[in-house]
Amino acid sequence: MGDQMQFIVEKLNEEPFRKNYSLISFDSLESLQLLQLLSDVLGEIDPKHAVDIREELPEQTAKRMLNLLGILKYKPPGTVSDLSAFRQGLVTGSKSVIHPVLHWLLQRTNELKKRAYLARFLVKLEVPAEFLQDDTVAEFNKQYEELMEAFKNLHKEHEQLKISGLSTAEIRRDISAMEEEKDQLAKRVERLKKRVETVQNHQRMLEIARQLRLEKEREESLVQQKQEQKSQLFHAEQRLQRAQVQLKEMQHVVADSKPESLMKKLEEEINFNSYLVTEKIPREMESKKTSVYFLQKVAAEPAMTQADLTALESEINEVNAQMNQLIEKRMMKYEPTDSKFSMYRQQASIISRKKEAKAEELQAAKEEMSSLERQMEQKSSQAHELQGSEVLTEEEFKQYVSKLRSKNTFYKKKRLEVAEITAEYGILQRTEELLRQRHEALQQQLQAIEEKKGISGYSYTQEELERVSAVKSEMDEVKGQTLDNMSEMVKKLNAMVAEKKASLAPVIKELRQLRQNCQELTQECDEKKIQYDSCAAGLETNRSALEQEVKGLLEECAQEESNYHYINCMKRTLEIQLQRAKEEMKAYVSPDPQERRKAVREQYTRIILEQENLGKKLREKQKVVRESHGPNMKQMKMWQDFEQLMECKRECFLKQQNQAAIGQVIQEGGKDRLVL
Repeated sequence: MGDQMQFIVEKLNEEPFRKNYSLISFDSLESLQLLQLLSDVLGEIDPKHAVDIREELPEQTAKRMLNLLGILKYKPPGTVSDLSAFRQGLVTGSKSVIHPVLHWLLQRTNELKKRAYLARFLVKLEVPAEFLQDDTVAEFNKQYEELMEAFKNLHKEHEQLKISGLSTAEIRRDISAMEEEKDQLAKRVERLKKRVETVQNHQRMLEIARQLRLEKEREESLVQQKQEQKSQLFHAEQRLQRAQVQLKEMQHVVADSKPESLMKKLEEEINFNSYLVTEKIPREMESKKTSVYFLQKVAAEPAMTQADLTALESEINEVNAQMNQLIEKRMMKYEPTDSKFSMYRQQASIISRKKEAKAEELQAAKEEMSSLERQMEQKSSQAHELQGSEVLTEEEFKQYVSKLRSKNTFYKKKRLEVAEITAEYGILQRTEELLRQRHEALQQQLQAIEEKKGISGYSYTQEELERVSAVKSEMDEVKGQTLDNMSEMVKKLNAMVAEKKASLAPVIKELRQLRQNCQELTQECDEKKIQYDSCAAGLETNRSALEQEVKGLLEECAQEESNYHYINCMKRTLEIQLQRAKEEMKAYVSPDPQERRKAVREQYTRIILEQENLGKKLREKQKVVRESHGPNMKQMKMWQDFEQLMECKRECFLKQQNQAAIGQVIQEGGKDRLVL
């Protein structure tokens, strides 16, 4: 264990970490610091993992580290139970778990960097088998696998080129030789162009050849468009059939559904909707309201200057430093009961987040299902408009799927054969074009040689002979009576040809030698071209390696610059705190009472005394209130009774007055009647 720690400390003190740890300081690191150190080492292997773990949740940190360790093929010791303990130790930052991981990572850093780089391109994305039934998905998956294989081959070639190590001097010599050969070939091409210019109608022939090539390319593009449209039509028919099958399945499900299953589905929907109404949506509304409140508050504040921003940053740094101190104190005062509660809280938060995630997934799935149902309705209406066939039953659909799979396999096989034949056809077509061009060039050379030797017209005579022979065959079929004349003409022409052949025999021998020389030069040119391509690939590889190195150095420079600014900020914060502590100590030890009163300790002591006196007065007042509470309540009850009694008397008095007034009115009315 000591050797392991010694190795870890030595590696961490070297480049690119430069931690300046000792065995004691490394052993005294807290769990959070160990996790951050492990994250830094993983970030050196894979730059995507160079993050601050304080900015992410603990379960996210553990998941990220476990995924990368799985890609790097780290095997923790022990059985399945030990694996669960390993995960728990990685979450909590246990030394017994993190120290072996650091030792394993630092032993093979370069190898793991290479493995992490390759994992970005070679970790295969698994596609479910039911999705591969779709031709488009299957074709994309096949292209994905082909690109992965191509990347493997390119990486192998890259490694082999690294190992081969071509020297720069040899490459320069090869480049200079190739440039010389290029100049020679350019001069030769110029000479051949000058010879071709003497041929009659050479521009017209070139224009006709160019038009022929363009028409062939256009024909190929039209054939390709035709194939694409056929495949699109086939895919559209397949999608229509799938939509019809899905419609029949949905109708079958609705027909076979029972009241119990429908009730169960309704209960699930009610539970989900109640969860959305009572928990999820109010929480989201509250968070939105909070964010809107803060945004309105920020918008209402006046514009801040650079000095205000600097003051806020310093205040934030002070608060962060105080938070770090409080966290360290809390970790030093670690209690098992708090850890249990924190574990339960963490588990509860994880479960609530999982619940929210599942609810969101369910809502997204419902939306997707509704969109698919709308698509299914559209497809069914389209199928009805097109007078499509009835939807298949389950057994018929299974038979159809099996038949479709066999046809799909047969189709893929035939498509590969067609691709091979197409590729071979392109190669043969290109070969034919090259041979035709070579024939034309040789024909022009032959005409030039004939003119040079003074026997021009031999090839033209031969062509005329072939043309006359064709005319002869036609004339033999049409007019048999002219056979004798044509035979005499042929004899004359044959005699002329024999004479021309006899005169051209030495020229033909020389032409054979020239053809052999041309073949040798062509072969040599191909070899030089291969050498040039390999040299260019090596230079491109070196250039890309240098670019990667420069990029890494720039990133390292940026990282070091950010570390420098962070350390400067921390230094400034500590200086401010130290200055405040010095001023506090100076004011506290000062003999001047006025200065001592300015000390924070004296101020807080005075406030504590005032609060204690106030608390004492309030306790005495509370005591008096408690003692007088009973008599006061009794007196209040008596006053309430007295108030009710007086209210009752007032009502009686009012009633008596009303009755007296009514009697008086009655008496006055009687007197009036008596007078009448």
